[in-house]
Amino acid sequence: MPTLIRLLITLLFLAGLVYAGMIALISFVEPTPKEVTVRIPSRDLLGGGAPALPGSAPAPAAPAPVEPPPAEPAPVGNAPEGTGANPGAAEETLPGQP
Repeated sequence: MPTLIRLLITLLFLAGLVYAGMIALISFVEPTPKEVTVRIPSRDLLGGGAPALPGSAPAPAAPAPVEPPPAEPAPVGNAPEGTGANPGAAEETLPGQP
């Protein structure tokens, strides 16, 4: 039992020294303010997305938008619309009409 008490007293003494050191740093050391400049890459400002974490793969680039193919012009003919003679033409129906 005396060995345990001696160990606890030694640990408390060391903890007290650490605590006293922190108090001394707080009261005797004054930090010196200085100007800090942080460079931000332009890709981060222009929508680069989430930053990649160290050790991870970089984020994939956004895919280019795909444009739909141009619509083919309807063939010119004498058939009226909606008869099926011109399959590319759109049929328009108004409300109340069959």
